[in-house]
Amino acid sequence: MYNPAPLRAQVWGQDHEASSLRTLNTFAVDLIGIPSAEDLFWYVAQNVVGRLNFVDCVIYQADDAQTELRQVAAWGEKNPYGRNIINPLVIPFGRGITGQVAQTQRAVIVDDLLQDKNYIPDTQLARSEICVPLVFRGRVVGVIDSEHPEPHAFGEAELEILSTVAAMTGAKLELLAEAQRSTRRYQDLMASHAQLTLEINNRKALEAKLFEAKKLEAIGRLAGRFAHEFNNLLTVILGNLEFLEEDMAGPESGQYLSDASTAASRGARLMQDMLIFAQRTRLEPSIIDMNALVHDFCRSHPLERNSETDLHLGERLWSVSADAKAVENILSNLLENAQDAMPSGGRVIVQTENIRHHLGANALFGTDLLPGRYVRLSVTDDGIGIPEDRLSQIFDPFYTSKPVGSGTGLGLSIVRGLAQQLGGAVAVESEVGRGTTFQVLLPAVFEGANDFLTIKR
Repeated sequence: MYNPAPLRAQVWGQDHEASSLRTLNTFAVDLIGIPSAEDLFWYVAQNVVGRLNFVDCVIYQADDAQTELRQVAAWGEKNPYGRNIINPLVIPFGRGITGQVAQTQRAVIVDDLLQDKNYIPDTQLARSEICVPLVFRGRVVGVIDSEHPEPHAFGEAELEILSTVAAMTGAKLELLAEAQRSTRRYQDLMASHAQLTLEINNRKALEAKLFEAKKLEAIGRLAGRFAHEFNNLLTVILGNLEFLEEDMAGPESGQYLSDASTAASRGARLMQDMLIFAQRTRLEPSIIDMNALVHDFCRSHPLERNSETDLHLGERLWSVSADAKAVENILSNLLENAQDAMPSGGRVIVQTENIRHHLGANALFGTDLLPGRYVRLSVTDDGIGIPEDRLSQIFDPFYTSKPVGSGTGLGLSIVRGLAQQLGGAVAVESEVGRGTTFQVLLPAVFEGANDFLTIKR
């Protein structure tokens, strides 16, 4: 009688081998797209070992110190759903079957766990076990472990399959590690490039500031020396004009002398402005009530050409330590600039207030002003405004938009120079057709030093 059992066993063996080859081939293709070690471990447990006729699978990952193994992926009884593991074990290197495999880096097959004293039971008792290490660059990075409820369930065929899976997994781990190293190197390179760019930009900014400072210093020395020499000549001219005026009685000669005297006085004013710009004027600081100074100055220097001044003086204004004449010079130049911006007349608002300056506001003032308490003097007009492309030029020495002979171009340079000499700064905000606001910050004195000098007018 014919017995078909051997033929069925042969056919089953061929089908099992073909299925295993298809699973391994799919694994080899999918390896390319697996993005992380965690995804790799779960893929191996569920989509590789789980499809190779193993009844369960647990993958352990070793810690960096090579001292313990932790269950990180599973298939079968340990994995009821998703990426969850029931009672994930932590096993020290050298303890139990998996710990010894990690320590020795050698795969093992245990035919009967009841006869092995190293067996550590998990969720359910098993009878046989196969355990293969995951080795990467001479280090054990994990272990693939499978158990079976029957003894003698594993042989050389299963060992060969799991060893192949372990080798492919180790190769992918190598690629993932290299990708991480490349990413870190790229990030380090980008960080170094950003740091280098920042240092280059900072150096360029410092060089630009140094160049500007040296340029202004050179101009200041030149202006100061020229002003002193020319002022001496003007003194002689004015003195002699006074003598001539006493001796000459003709009607026309008097007009000539008057014109010459006026021109000489304008020249003297120009020289005074140049001395101030060159910061050659000695300042004599004192405790100043800014409200009183602003009120008295605006009352004694009214605007012309149908222009009006509105005063908004802050209450309980902090006092400042500054040279009163220098502050008046600042206010005079700002009021003159505001009036020139309103050829048909308009309204100028002069405001004082207490502020606490912080480093974030330094960009507006274009200087590294120390944080702290300041008194802000603001002059706002509703004139023609300043085009944005000219805002960076208005504080340059001798820059002016007025017709030739109508201005020296030193007014706003003097404002900035005096403000800086007094320990403060100046900023401008403008909109064409809407007007301009100049802000001058002057450092407030400490508490107790006549800190609340103020007036109400």
